[in-house]
Amino acid sequence: MMKAMLINKEDGSLNWTDVQKPTAKEGEIVIKIRAAALNRADLLQRKGSYPSPKGWPEWMGLEVAGDVCEVGEGAARWKIGDKVCALLGGGGYAEYIAVPEDMVMPIPEGLTYEEASSLPEAYATCYLNLFIEGGFKPGETLFFPAGASGLASVGIQMAHAFGAYVITSVLTTEIKNKISHLPADVVIDSSAENTVDVLKRESENGHPIDVAIDCLAGETIGQAFPYVNEGCRWVLISTLDGIYTTVPLRALLTKGIVFKGSMLRKRTVQEKGDLLSKLVKEVWPKLESKEIVPCVYKVLPIEQAAEAHAILERGENVGKVVLKVC
Repeated sequence: MMKAMLINKEDGSLNWTDVQKPTAKEGEIVIKIRAAALNRADLLQRKGSYPSPKGWPEWMGLEVAGDVCEVGEGAARWKIGDKVCALLGGGGYAEYIAVPEDMVMPIPEGLTYEEASSLPEAYATCYLNLFIEGGFKPGETLFFPAGASGLASVGIQMAHAFGAYVITSVLTTEIKNKISHLPADVVIDSSAENTVDVLKRESENGHPIDVAIDCLAGETIGQAFPYVNEGCRWVLISTLDGIYTTVPLRALLTKGIVFKGSMLRKRTVQEKGDLLSKLVKEVWPKLESKEIVPCVYKVLPIEQAAEAHAILERGENVGKVVLKVC
């Protein structure tokens, strides 16, 4: 047996409860979890609107770090005792997890378990949408709104490390000051200036958007389209600011804008495995050289998962919130 954080379906409360400990099937390893990072998807899953995919545990948790404690038949890449982090379909809020070996990565040298647990979901999402969906090239301009989010704290650093001019946005001056450590070239304080006005000014000053990784959506998309660069790739990854916009089709047509939706969760295990391999090869060296530094806002014990969720709900975190398991 082991402990896992189950959701009470009646009231949404969280309970650290005994469940069956997993064993490694063919091609899998079992990880003794030391830390699990939070994602906004966890909040949706707790509300019943974002269940784990088939084959994964029902409880929350999309990324973890820990030690390999069991290796299944045919899982040749790992050995017992390896320090690893992993991308999951679910099940990270627990003491152990069985994972296909291709979904597992080595912990970059010099990182703690807590820092490493914050890597798989956020870094894979940023790499996917910056380089694969967004087709980013060094020297281009990236627009990544919601600069205080855990995802943007990764994406801003990653893009900058690969030569981007980065524009982001935040809700208040206080938040703008809190993310001053991030290497964004322009931080839009939307309490004091209009986001679209700033994007227009940046375009006129030689920095029209080449790639957008947009977790907000809403009306800003359509309003911004006239000021993006030729061939702009606008990648929609969430709709936190609204599900509707008015698209100026003339701008879409004349500028050749590529407007696409993207979800990491829908990719196959093989697709995710290929993505993680690229991440280790191209991004892990920049973590080890400290060109990119994980942003961990707060670490709480797993028993305080509800309070960790509340931090995300209040929007007070700059960077990732992490649960320490053991």
